[in-house]
Amino acid sequence: MSKPSQTTHAPGTHPDWDPPATSVGVLGWLRENLFSGWFNTLLTFLGLYLTYLIFVPLIDWAIIKADWVGDSRDACNSGGACWVFVTIRFEQFMYGLYPSSEYWRINLVALLLIATVAWLTVPRIPHKRYGIVFALLVFPVLTAYLVGGGVFGLVEVETSRWGGLTLTLMLAAVGIVAAFPLGVILALGRRSQMPIVRAFCVAYIELWRGVPLITVLFMSSVMLPLFLPEGVNFDKLLRALIGITLFQASYIAEVVRGGLQAIPKGQYEAADALGLSYWKKMTFVILPQALKMVIPGLVNTFNELFKDTTLVLIIGLMDLLAIIQAALEDPKWLGYSIEGYFFAAIIFWIFCFGMSRYSQAIERRLHTGHRR
Repeated sequence: MSKPSQTTHAPGTHPDWDPPATSVGVLGWLRENLFSGWFNTLLTFLGLYLTYLIFVPLIDWAIIKADWVGDSRDACNSGGACWVFVTIRFEQFMYGLYPSSEYWRINLVALLLIATVAWLTVPRIPHKRYGIVFALLVFPVLTAYLVGGGVFGLVEVETSRWGGLTLTLMLAAVGIVAAFPLGVILALGRRSQMPIVRAFCVAYIELWRGVPLITVLFMSSVMLPLFLPEGVNFDKLLRALIGITLFQASYIAEVVRGGLQAIPKGQYEAADALGLSYWKKMTFVILPQALKMVIPGLVNTFNELFKDTTLVLIIGLMDLLAIIQAALEDPKWLGYSIEGYFFAAIIFWIFCFGMSRYSQAIERRLHTGHRR
């Protein structure tokens, strides 16, 4: 036992003793979480052994023996990963077939996006309401004009040349921003007391949830033009965005409906007792509580949407994964598919992990004592 502390104490009482060194600090954490018993100790050593078997060869292949610099596959002769393939094709992976002389337009949009996200997410930056207005009304218009061109002296770039990570982010951002309010309205409609509204929302949600997204994209790209009047046509990218939005709204609606059902009945009664109208009750009392409860479910849905954007490959849109697959078909780079897919996996993981961590930060900031 360690020596008693030198603090004074009342006569007849025992002095306070310092806790054992093995129960606090790093040793205490290891003992409590990894070596609390013989079975947990066995699992810890087994996990360490499996980690050694998996990650040591992976690090050796991906970093230590990897080739990073070169201008052809001849530079890849060390037996490790050939990141030369990624460095040579990096601009194509980021911008697709967009003209290289116009990259500055996409870079400007990226800077505006980063500034807008920081405006909305950093608590110390004031005037969040103006930031929301800018993000919902101004930023989409600026992006359409900058990327599409054709106005203010900008060279017009067809959507068929958009691609890579740029297209992936556009599909995910538009899908999330457009599907979220539609999903909230559908969730409210499904719990409505009006039979016609409730029946319509139920039919919409169940119909779209029962159809795979790949079928929705195929129908929007191939079948929809067959039903349009002659001479009327929509851009392929626009049709894909509409299909993704309508599809994803049904899943968001069910997530939000779960939060609405978790709100105690007393909250509804209290809002009615205050004389609030239906929309004021939902806007100021019910929805803030419900959305706070379903943050994990919403972020999970957004992550799924971000990853599902890769399905646009079937309708000829060259997102990040499609661009990588197209590059792998180059005879000069046959046999380097692992590096391409590994790069795509890292990019998707970074964005999905970032959304997940930010959602946890929001949960902690909005925590009001309901945690169990």
